[in-house]
Amino acid sequence: MSDAQREGLLSRLFGSHDGQEDAAAWANIPTTEPDHDDAEAQQAAIVDEPAETVDTEAADAPEANRENDDRGPQSGGDRDLDRLVERIYELSDGTEPRPPAIRPANEFGVREGSEPAADGEWYPVEPATFRAAHLSESEVEALLLKCLVARGAMTGRNLADQVKLPFQLVDGLLRELKTQQLVVYRGAAAMNDYEYQLTDLGIERGRRLIYHCTYFGSAPVSLADYIASVEAQSLVGQHPTEEDLHRAFSDLLLNKQMLERLGPAINSGRGLFLYGAPGNGKTSIAERVTGAFGEAIWIPRALGIDGEIIRIFDPTNHEELPIAENRGLIDDRRIDKRWVRIRRPTLVVGGELTMDSLEVTTTTSGISEAPVQLKSNCGTLVIDDFGRQRMTTDELLNRWIVPLEKRYDFLNLPNGKKFQVPFDQLVIFSTNLQPKDLVDDAFLRRIPYKIDVVDPTTEEFIDLFKLMCPKLGFEYDQEVIDYLIRTHYEETGRPMRCCHPRDLLMQVRNYCLYRKLPITLTPEYFDFAVDNYFAVM
Repeated sequence: MSDAQREGLLSRLFGSHDGQEDAAAWANIPTTEPDHDDAEAQQAAIVDEPAETVDTEAADAPEANRENDDRGPQSGGDRDLDRLVERIYELSDGTEPRPPAIRPANEFGVREGSEPAADGEWYPVEPATFRAAHLSESEVEALLLKCLVARGAMTGRNLADQVKLPFQLVDGLLRELKTQQLVVYRGAAAMNDYEYQLTDLGIERGRRLIYHCTYFGSAPVSLADYIASVEAQSLVGQHPTEEDLHRAFSDLLLNKQMLERLGPAINSGRGLFLYGAPGNGKTSIAERVTGAFGEAIWIPRALGIDGEIIRIFDPTNHEELPIAENRGLIDDRRIDKRWVRIRRPTLVVGGELTMDSLEVTTTTSGISEAPVQLKSNCGTLVIDDFGRQRMTTDELLNRWIVPLEKRYDFLNLPNGKKFQVPFDQLVIFSTNLQPKDLVDDAFLRRIPYKIDVVDPTTEEFIDLFKLMCPKLGFEYDQEVIDYLIRTHYEETGRPMRCCHPRDLLMQVRNYCLYRKLPITLTPEYFDFAVDNYFAVM
């Protein structure tokens, strides 16, 4: 078939034909019969070729294959095959044709220009080679050997899933380890796979590697890839609207004035002071700010910097989100499994915050843990009860005065090397004290928004009771609430706090449960609750 005929048939299959021009494409292909005599003659000619020629080509084949693996761009035939498979997928799925999947097009292994997916969400693309993953074979080899030391025997696909790399890459490396007599086949496994176990030489090398670092989880992501991901998912590019704020604070009762002050502060993506009397919901507001931004981001399970592994993903502080299922037989997304899709993080630290929490920490196992500001990138970091930490405010000021303004930070590795990382989060300082009594003007200048969370009005206080009564199993009674406000607030001069309705209702509910009484609101029950709650206040 000529090139013109082949292109015409492909264009017809892909749905791009214009009717009459390609209608006779199939008819133009000449009908032929197989010539067995010519085929046998060609086979005989191949057998009669000199042995030197065959050996030379065989010797050159590995080098050619290795070059093709690193070359990256596909040949024309491969591209046509990809287009053919894509079109078959569309026809079988019954949907309209889609454009070809975006391929990795830069050195970081992310899609060209960090373009978002169809739903607007950025995601990491699976690397095709170790070079594209910014990994050396020795790094992956160390993870495999340490894993086999700990687990005993595993199939190739289980090992690939352990280090979160494509099976094609891991399978070739395992065969090379077998050639080096570090592993042996223990048995056959499904889908052209084997079960591997270590030899004595492999066990010895694996134990030496474990002595340096016990980590054998996901293969690390390079610092360059991580920086590119933070830039693609940065809060700076997010601009929450009034509707976004209403959605984020839907379970809180905030007045319009508070929302109007919070909106520009959240949009800035920079520092924010929340101050005021205790019990008015400063921490609750801070914990819900992240909901005004996009729901999900991707973070690496671990970073690899100059041979050191730093864990980023923390199940204690990060909530993993499921990945949308693929509708067809072929998953063209090719997601890099070294990354985790999580809910945009909100980290809250209080009085336990120390200077060590702001630096890379290394345990005796040789595994390094990322600091809180690195784990909260692309999210919110809440410093609760600011001013009551074990470290002084001046120490925190000196440590963060540059990151708050420049939006990057410098961290130190255990080997002494210093490296730069993004400082891309909304930092919220929540305190019961006046900000001017805690820090100087230089620090306050770098926190552009200071919001006073004031006491609720009488109407807002009543609305809080209306909101909380159904949630705790009470039927709202306006007369009883009026009695509470008149007797225990207005006559005593006691200030109202946003937490009082919930706390007093909990006192009444527990009293009723203990006495086996109906859960109702009465003046006597509130008198008992107030005596308990405000005993030393």
